Amino acid sequence: MRSPLMTRLGLGAVLALALAVFGMAPTASADPAPAALTFATDSATTTPGGTVNLSMTITNNKTYDIWFVYQTIEPTWLTTQRPDLKYSFTGCSLATAAGATPCSGTGPANLGTNYGATIPPGQSRTVTLTLQVAADSGCNGNIGFYSYYYAEFSDSTNTSGGPVYTPQTRVLCA
Repeated sequence: MRSPLMTRLGLGAVLALALAVFGMAPTASADPAPAALTFATDSATTTPGGTVNLSMTITNNKTYDIWFVYQTIEPTWLTTQRPDLKYSFTGCSLATAAGATPCSGTGPANLGTNYGATIPPGQSRTVTLTLQVAADSGCNGNIGFYSYYYAEFSDSTNTSGGPVYTPQTRVLCA
């Protein structure tokens, strides 16, 4: 006759083995991704006619330089379901040690060149897009985006990531 303790230990062992086989067992701390993309906005809300700055920061977590970045930015599905929300990207700037400098390629385009020159190991580059909400835009809806990126390193390796989602901006009625 088996004791209740033996039954519990046996079930626990079987469960642990199943989790390990199917890749669901907890793991030790993982290395960070070779590159990481994060987003921030300067405001969670705006009104029709207002602007919000959407900052994108790519961080090089490898021991080699990032030589090339390709990035897309697209509206989320929920954003596309509100045709009354009218907006566009009207500006782009790259943060540098000497201050912000204009960059090219706004909207759903190749944003890679916007990050400037080589990104050394452990460093980041931030690009800020200005999101302009049209004066005749609808209200009480959220505008959000997602992004995929691809980065190449000086050791001839590459990485890709995404989707990475931006914080949503709520368009409020005045």
